[in-house]
Amino acid sequence: MTTAQKTTTVFLTVLCSLMLAIVGLAQQWPMWTWPTLIVLLLSVAAAAFRIASLRRGSVPVSFEEQLTASPVERTECHVSQVALPSLWDDYHFVLSATVRWYLIESPGGTPVLNPSGLAVEAVLNRARAITEKREPGQASLVQHELSGALSRMSPEPTGHLHAMAEDINLTLPQQDQERLDRLAEVRKDQAVWEHQRKYEQSKRQYLGEDVLKDTGSAVVWWLAKNDEHVERTVADLSLLAQLTSAANDTDIPERLQQLLPQQPGEPPAPEFAEEGHDPTPREGTAADHLSDLFDAMGFTEGDVRRAMLAKQFSDIIKQQNRHETAEDLLRRFDPPATFTSNNGEEPHSATVAPDETSGSPLI
Repeated sequence: MTTAQKTTTVFLTVLCSLMLAIVGLAQQWPMWTWPTLIVLLLSVAAAAFRIASLRRGSVPVSFEEQLTASPVERTECHVSQVALPSLWDDYHFVLSATVRWYLIESPGGTPVLNPSGLAVEAVLNRARAITEKREPGQASLVQHELSGALSRMSPEPTGHLHAMAEDINLTLPQQDQERLDRLAEVRKDQAVWEHQRKYEQSKRQYLGEDVLKDTGSAVVWWLAKNDEHVERTVADLSLLAQLTSAANDTDIPERLQQLLPQQPGEPPAPEFAEEGHDPTPREGTAADHLSDLFDAMGFTEGDVRRAMLAKQFSDIIKQQNRHETAEDLLRRFDPPATFTSNNGEEPHSATVAPDETSGSPLI
């Protein structure tokens, strides 16, 4: 029976006694009835107490222990701007959080004078075990990871308390974040430049070792580029022969020399030579042949396309270790200074569109 129930039973007993007393006085009951009424009222009260105790039953021991146990005391403290290591040297995360803990009975019974220090140390060690394996560029992701890992009450190594953390904020110093942004931009630019360089190398290798390997390869390539227009390819045989000769730093084969247009001041072709005189073969350097090619294509002296194409031929010839010939082409046609890159590396090859009137090949 609870205290409230006991109070109510006593109150009702007293109230019934008063009412019976008033009725007895009003009716003038005999004196022997009063002791009987008192015994009856006490018996009813005792019976009520007995019935209530039987209905309640015994109190469990565990519940009794809970009633007598002291309440668990929970405390907290705030830490801010704590540097934690990352996977990269000299880059640190900055942690701010609220640390919560509660004390437990220590094994040795020794008191803890600074429980906040133990709690903060335990939380920081748990956070450090995570951050030192993460890259500094993943600060926002690591913050959510810490929020989950530190949200559980876990015992610290000495066994004096359980600790956790909440309101976690993980950032990088502003200067480190700016450095990471610059490094990311450099890596992206380097990847683009590397792809461009490989593309240029592949293009030069394709032109030098496949397309312009000899006149036959150039003719097949040009025939495929012109959708199998045989007439146009035949008309461009002389240009292809000169182009192949210049790219490989060799003379034009004799069987193709008769296809070359006769330049002013040159001796007549062998079939028109004077009778009794052997024809004198035309000699010339790679620069002379390339100049003849430009003239045949309609690129007259002073045309900027002569310098552009000469630079392309020079790059191809350098790949064949004929540096003297390549330098001779550059000296002869004097390419503009704009073709030299700012960092001193070889410039990118220019692309010249085909001349619609002359039908010159696209390089």
